[in-house]
Amino acid sequence: MKTWHYACIVFLGGCCYGLLSTFVKLAYSAGFSVSAVSGGQYLFGALLSWLLVVVTKKRKLSFKRICQLLLSGIPFGLTGVFYYQSLQSLNASLAIIFLFQFVWIGTLLEWIVYKKKPTAGKMISIAVLLIGSVLAANVVSAGGIVLSWSGMAWALLSALTFTAFIFLSGSVGKDTPPAQKSALLSTGGLIVVFVLLPPTFLLDMSVLAGVAPYGLLLGFFGVVLPPLLFSIGMPRIGPGLGTILTASELPVAVSMSALVLAEHVSLMQWIGVVLILGGIAAGNVSLTPKASIRKSSAP
Repeated sequence: MKTWHYACIVFLGGCCYGLLSTFVKLAYSAGFSVSAVSGGQYLFGALLSWLLVVVTKKRKLSFKRICQLLLSGIPFGLTGVFYYQSLQSLNASLAIIFLFQFVWIGTLLEWIVYKKKPTAGKMISIAVLLIGSVLAANVVSAGGIVLSWSGMAWALLSALTFTAFIFLSGSVGKDTPPAQKSALLSTGGLIVVFVLLPPTFLLDMSVLAGVAPYGLLLGFFGVVLPPLLFSIGMPRIGPGLGTILTASELPVAVSMSALVLAEHVSLMQWIGVVLILGGIAAGNVSLTPKASIRKSSAP
């Protein structure tokens, strides 16, 4: 499989996250709490992940490796908890901007850990992505933006934990079969979510039955697929480029809100979507055959 194939896999992982906000809004409109939605997402996601393990390739793992992968799932679970917490006091359009800071944090982390200095092209790509995110999230024209120090802190924490998850998914357990690795990561996330948001909804069968359809959708697209796709692609492309590719989340979120929720999306937001896609493309210029030829012909 070529490098750009792995890039496409990570891109799809980011797209999966873009679907979640629509499903969450539908669950909230049906009357379910943050605890029930978050808990249902990780519970059904972990169950689906282990079902996938049953029918795919697996290997015997050491106790140390199992613990490493479970611990690596902690930032996975924390990202959802922190982001949902930020939405309690921040407008969604503002919260997504703070979460979107993972785009440059991942490149900075790659520079610090791997001593891989970002290229000028990658820096331009990040700048375009951030400008596009502001436009796509409709922050400029949205009225009544609520600023909350606690909300901003929660949202920034979600950006940090999401960056950590991307980094760990590409560096821990590289030789572990992707489905098995994904199941352990989601189990680690499930444990954290249940500790921070006690799953009281499990005690009420009517609530459990009602939230199950949303939990299955959120679990599949938010817990099963992203760790699986990141486990396959991230080790091949690195966290710097990986965070740029996962920026596909926001264009998908905007498109879904227009198509499924029938929300009005302004021309400025669509321009932001185009800028984000352009920024992702610019960040992947080094993966084109032409760039590879130049690299191989260099003295």
